[in-house]
Amino acid sequence: MEKKVAVVAIGGNSLIKDKTKVSIGEQYQAAKETTYHIADMIEGGWDVAIGHGNGPQVGFILRRSEIAHRTAGMHELPLDVCGADSQGAIGYALQQTLQNELSRRGIQKQAVTVVTQVRVDEQDQAFKNPTKPIGGFMEEAQANKRAKELDWNIVEDAGRGWRRVVPSPLPQEVVELKSVKTLIDSGIVVITVGGGGIPVVKKNEIGYVGVAAVIDKDYASSLLAREIKADLLVISTAVEKVALDFGKPNQQWLDRVTLSEAKKYLTEGKHFAKGSMSPKIQAIIWYLEAGGKRAIVTNPENIGRALKGETGTEIVPD
Repeated sequence: MEKKVAVVAIGGNSLIKDKTKVSIGEQYQAAKETTYHIADMIEGGWDVAIGHGNGPQVGFILRRSEIAHRTAGMHELPLDVCGADSQGAIGYALQQTLQNELSRRGIQKQAVTVVTQVRVDEQDQAFKNPTKPIGGFMEEAQANKRAKELDWNIVEDAGRGWRRVVPSPLPQEVVELKSVKTLIDSGIVVITVGGGGIPVVKKNEIGYVGVAAVIDKDYASSLLAREIKADLLVISTAVEKVALDFGKPNQQWLDRVTLSEAKKYLTEGKHFAKGSMSPKIQAIIWYLEAGGKRAIVTNPENIGRALKGETGTEIVPD
């Protein structure tokens, strides 16, 4: 049977159903529900690499670090280390729940998490214009003190206080790509580029070095899909389908879109929110422009139906 490879990108928020369900046990249960649907794909003959977000989780890790520093004098964790921590914890939940479900179905496949670095360009313009808020809220005096002591960039956040902001550069290289490809070729389900990957830059004299930045997980999953020449890119999100003019009276759900139509809608700038659907569409455009065959946007519970063409938004080459 011909090998079919898919990259599935799931959001970190998909592991947190709402603000009242943030415990590890509740996140584990959400992971179980998500991996059940990925197991359907695997049972249908797909080899899968899973990318995931980590926005809420890395924020929790950073807050714990800040509180421990303030109340107990513990050392603070650098942002790249927080990202690595989240990759391990989320990967653990995903690989265990998926492995259990595959075993329950009698499918002899293993799942493994690869703590993944993703190289970014030190000259990326994002480093000159940090915009991604992270960590907790601070009073202005405390924020200014930390900015001076730790060389942080800080901004006032919608009247709620001051926060640190970091750059969000574009991903350039999956550092552990060779290992990821070897695992996929061996039929192993790989959880990788977690949280968009741990952002690193290349220093000629010492090699890779972590940087305080965040990488969009959809962009990183798109890069991975291009590099492994995946047959399918699935972006799992909170909605069943993509819509034009989302939330407006003239909202229009999309079933099937061509690459050129997707580029047109994105360029018009009025259909997709910058912090949510816009990067997903851009990630798919890059994947299809590089020779990708097919992409789907839907929510986790509808992945199986979307693969059959029953729901979801399918985006295809022209």
